[in-house]
Amino acid sequence: MSYVLALDQGTTSSRAMVFDADGRVRSVARRDFPQHFPRPGWVEHDPADILRSQLECARAALADAGLRAGQLAAVGIANQRETTVLWERASGRAVAPAIVWQDRRTAADCERLRSQGWSAALRERTGLELDPYFSATKLAWLLDHVPGARERAEAGELAFGTVDSWLLWHLSGGQLHLTDRGNASRTLLLDVHAREWDADLLARFRIPAAVLPRLVDSLGVCGETAPEVLGAAVPIAGIAGDQQAATFGQACFAPGMAKNTYGTGCFLLMNTGEAPVASHNRLLSTVGWTGGGRHAYALEGSVFMAGAVVQWLRDSLGLIRNANDIEALAASVEDSAGVVFVPAFTGLGAPHWDARARGTLLGLTRGAGPGHIARAALEAIALQTVDLVAAMRRDGAQSLTELRVDGGAAANDLLMQLQADLLGVPVLRPRMLETTALGAAWLAGLGVGLWRDTDALATQWRLDRRFEPSWSDDRRAAVIARWARAVERAKDWAEEE
Repeated sequence: MSYVLALDQGTTSSRAMVFDADGRVRSVARRDFPQHFPRPGWVEHDPADILRSQLECARAALADAGLRAGQLAAVGIANQRETTVLWERASGRAVAPAIVWQDRRTAADCERLRSQGWSAALRERTGLELDPYFSATKLAWLLDHVPGARERAEAGELAFGTVDSWLLWHLSGGQLHLTDRGNASRTLLLDVHAREWDADLLARFRIPAAVLPRLVDSLGVCGETAPEVLGAAVPIAGIAGDQQAATFGQACFAPGMAKNTYGTGCFLLMNTGEAPVASHNRLLSTVGWTGGGRHAYALEGSVFMAGAVVQWLRDSLGLIRNANDIEALAASVEDSAGVVFVPAFTGLGAPHWDARARGTLLGLTRGAGPGHIARAALEAIALQTVDLVAAMRRDGAQSLTELRVDGGAAANDLLMQLQADLLGVPVLRPRMLETTALGAAWLAGLGVGLWRDTDALATQWRLDRRFEPSWSDDRRAAVIARWARAVERAKDWAEEE
């Protein structure tokens, strides 16, 4: 029993990976699932699609590894965060589509609460911004718009959770309604200092306490799978939101260490140790992980559109046939020729937090072509990260000396070189890019004693390639200044419906 099954439930796909005691991958399975955009600014998933795709992956990964569930030491879960699911306790069926973290339907609700003076108090209590990104207003919207939902929730008939809770419920055959404190810290309902649900916040958002999951640590056995789900009862011993899991999987165990994940969005997290750092530049203070009598916090910057930009160029514009083609197209030109792309399709995240910003493509001339747009798209991903690092620096965080990277887009050599050039610090890409799944596996393995401590895990981290910055300070400053002008033009564009 020296294997761990990691479930990595993401925004556009579900994955499952089996790791051995040396942290090596024994098998991988992946399933995409549909995305739904019923109205402008709305993004939804069918919770049944999430569950089906994840269970298919889990079973396929076990089969590919030639293992039975009974040979597993533990299961770990990493999940897309903030996405909000509401389901019936009696049947386990969702009562509405899941509202995805990218969804902006509650922007007007947030603006109304902001006008009532809630922002500062919420930021101090939760470490978060008052923004549609987080779960509280999404859950309130479901309770208000699904017929009978509020009454049923107050009566204890409904359960709320982020995707980890939805998976835990079904993995356990309806026995577990749990979430870890890292995921809970993304809801606007958790006191980030006490790391407990906050009664005042529940009252402010009109959320009945009966609907909430029980809080548990990120590592440590919290229950087990129902035997009929995977074929045997297996301890569930690791839970983390995808970005916390990726930070853990990057071995960012010491304060000041930072990683950036390039997935659908882009998420920069810096370990700040055992106390949250209050941001004055609209970054987020979040619980990283808890367990074993210890806890870690992180300072986070969230970018809504990263890999999704490449998907848009492929699916909506048809500039590329496959996502991997973006690198060659962008490398076909020496620079963007002044073209700037601000991918604010669902608003701007940190440090701007403008739900009304919209995507812009500026600086076009008759000489601009697909290569320039592709390069501007890669620059946009890297420049959004530059904004986050600058905000962290203004918050007094430790100076960044290197950046560890992961996620699908981190395989793009040109993007990683652009990131190093624009940050002016080395970018370190590990051999294992699936650090979200690795982090879930590490948490679960620690939770059952498969690994002794984080020092043992740090030795498993291996460097693939180091990207050194090559731009002059003047060139870097000019590109960043042009980007800042473009961002200002993208802000406050959408009119209130």
